[in-house]
Amino acid sequence: MNNGTKGARRAATLLVTAGAVLAASALTTPAQAATSTPSVKAKGAFLLNTASGATLYSKAADTKRQMASTTKMMTATVVLDTKGLNLNRKVTVKKTYRDYVTKEGASTADLRTGDKLTVKQLLYATMLPSGCDAAYALADAFGSGKTVAARKSSFIGKMNAKAGSLGMKNTKYDSFDGISSKGKNYTTPRDMSKLARHALKSSTFKTVVATKSTKQKATASSGKSRTYTWYNTNKLLGSYKGAIGIKTGTGTAAGPCLVFAASRGGKTVAGVILNDANRYQDAAKIMDAAFKSKSAKSMKLRVLPPTAQRD
Repeated sequence: MNNGTKGARRAATLLVTAGAVLAASALTTPAQAATSTPSVKAKGAFLLNTASGATLYSKAADTKRQMASTTKMMTATVVLDTKGLNLNRKVTVKKTYRDYVTKEGASTADLRTGDKLTVKQLLYATMLPSGCDAAYALADAFGSGKTVAARKSSFIGKMNAKAGSLGMKNTKYDSFDGISSKGKNYTTPRDMSKLARHALKSSTFKTVVATKSTKQKATASSGKSRTYTWYNTNKLLGSYKGAIGIKTGTGTAAGPCLVFAASRGGKTVAGVILNDANRYQDAAKIMDAAFKSKSAKSMKLRVLPPTAQRD
């Protein structure tokens, strides 16, 4: 009789255990399925794990598209990868840079002719307000040649060389800031994610792109001090938990673009959204799938001051 009782108890235990496992599966499987393949409006999108390089999300990953001002990521990368780089080197702002912004109707850091800014300050001016004048200054300062045109061309050559070394096989640059006169400034979501992964290895790059706003004192043409105030156009910063950058971009042909990254629980992901009017929410949805969270549903985007640049 005791043996029969024990056997019944064991059978009951097995049934309860099996039921618990089935119940747990029923509870977790739909949630996991719901977060594994989010639907986004982007023409192209990609997400990777920055530590391993593993693909976490992919949509038209290898289709070439224009990238607008996300181009400036490579501008910053070429500068930061320069051997013997001196971030405190001062660069004098030329009228050429301001004239270019006016002619193109481009986003600007409002650099004043004759002011002297450090390379590091120009990186902030390029990446936060998406200053095409600042990007021009960097291209002119780090290109080679006797004329501004020659140095600009040389710098763009360095951008393409860097893309090649990073295995960005479907990327080509014909500008230092994303304003492409011939439409030959393109990339793919997968390629741009490779660049993001590489760029985030630089502590300076990480610091700059994670900054929501900054005030920088530069030497004015008069010799006195001038304070520049720049706001980051990336609205994910301060809106999505763990967001650490990276760069916005908007153009007629490119549409709204976004390169983004976030860290949670020791895991960092980086991704790309190309041509998507819903870029911030879709970027959040893709990252939520990786982090197994639901932040996108409750996310409220940071509001930029009226004086801030939009990109």
